[in-house]
Formats: sequence, C-alpha cells, structure tokens
Amino acid sequence: MDGKRSPGFYALAAFFGLFLLFLYGPTITIFVLSFQGPEGGLTFPLNGLSLHWFHELFKGIGVIDIGAALLRSFKLGLLVTSLTVLLAVSAALAFRKSLRGGGALFYVTVASLIMPSIIVSLGIGLSFRLFDGALKHFFEWLGWFETLEGFNTSMGLYTSALGAQLTWTLPFGLLIMFAVFNRFNAAYEEAARDLGATPWQTLHHVVLPLIGPAVVGVAMFGFTLSWDEIARSSQAIGDLNTLPLELQGLTTTVTTPVIYALGTITTLVSFVVVALALGLAALGRRRSGRRG
Repeated sequence: MDGKRSPGFYALAAFFGLFLLFLYGPTITIFVLSFQGPEGGLTFPLNGLSLHWFHELFKGIGVIDIGAALLRSFKLGLLVTSLTVLLAVSAALAFRKSLRGGGALFYVTVASLIMPSIIVSLGIGLSFRLFDGALKHFFEWLGWFETLEGFNTSMGLYTSALGAQLTWTLPFGLLIMFAVFNRFNAAYEEAARDLGATPWQTLHHVVLPLIGPAVVGVAMFGFTLSWDEIARSSQAIGDLNTLPLELQGLTTTVTTPVIYALGTITTLVSFVVVALALGLAALGRRRSGRRG
C-alpha cells in the first residue's frame, strides 16, 4: 500500500531475469559469434567483425546445398501450416456437435503429443517401407516391370515427412481451436441466421472473423513447429533432408562459425514468421473493430 516493493518481488524479478538469460542467451551468443572475422573461431573473444561467414554459407558447405535445404523446409512448412489450419478448424467446427466416438477420436489424436517423437518417426518409416513392399508386389503382379525398375520408395517430403510433422502440429492446432470454441458465443450465429444469413455466410462473415486471431496462432504454431522439427522427420524423410536435419549433421562436421551464420538465418526466419502472425492478428482485430 505504501508503494514499496517487498523483498520477495526482487527475488522473483532476479529469478525471472536469470530465466530469460538462460532462454535467450544461447541464441544471442550464436548471433554474435556469426559475425566473427575471417580468422575467427567458435568461441569468444571475437576475432574481427565481418559478414565473412554468411558469404561462406551461401557458397555451400561441402556437398550440402543449404539454399535447397532451406527452400525445402520453407515449402514443407507452408504445406504443413495450411493443412494444420484447415484440419484443425474443420475438426473444431465438427466437434461443436455431439459425435459418436468423438471423445475417443480426440484422445487418440492428442495422444500423439505424449508419445516419444523418435518412436513415432520409426513407426511411420516402417509403415512406408511395408507399403513400398506391397507396391512392388502390386507392380510385379500387373506386369509393370519398367515402373518397378524405376520405383525406389514412396517416402519423401510430401508423403511420409508431411504425415510425420502433422502428427506434431495438428494436435496443437486442435487444442487451440477447441479452447476457442469452448468460449465462443453461439448467439452471434443465431443472430446472423435470424437476419437471413446462410450457413456459409454465417461462417464467412461471423465465425471466421471472430476466431481469426486463433487461426493465425494455429498457423504460426504449425509453421514454427515444422520449421525446426527433427525427431519425427529423421526416420521418415526419404532421400532429401530438411534444413534442421542438415543442420544437425553439420554440428558434427563443421568447425567454423559458418554453422552460427546458418543458425542466425534460421532464427531470423522464425522471428519474421512470428512478426507476420502478430501483424495479421492485429489487422484482424482492427477490421473486427471497424465492423463493430
């Protein structure tokens, strides 16, 4: 009441400060070290200041094409994001009504979050290998020997890797959308129907604008979780690696600050995605306010 802070406040503030340092300290360290001079190493102190290692990064690291890996991760992230948003919103709308077996379906979907990621990846990889064997027998039975000779595996970025990442992103999207619709006031929809709106018009002009920030949040979760996913993709990726898997391999072979330059770029991409998501959410709230 007298405006003075208790000793407990300063203790908690110090603890929170240490937590932030622990959380963002490694990222800041990598960011700083990525600007080492040409003679710099992997540790402090900095030996010069330049963009040398960023230039080295885009020249290529051995046999690894960083640009191609980054593009693959970006395309896969966009596809995962789109499917996560579409499926999460659709499922949340469906679960607003009583569904037979809906509870079991929900728990089976969310259970993916508590399963060890590497086990999920191994299971998906094994399933696709069994599927490959069945396809080869099918091609042989049909007499498609030319197709059989050219067939290697059905595993790839947009098959097994896509499914593996959806087992991670979709449950998060479902939980967010279920939480939103649990607080959603159905009176807005009833008012729209009373005014003659069709179900599609109600969805487009009433429901989606109200849940817009949540949809943006689901999209942000979907992209960022896909962007840095390793464990679930590791055994189900096929022949082409995503950027996080290439980065994981580089940590054991690269002994120059080029690895820090790559980490800085991937982190900046994540920050750009978060900023875009926040901007879209703010734009949606502004438009909703104008309509109100």
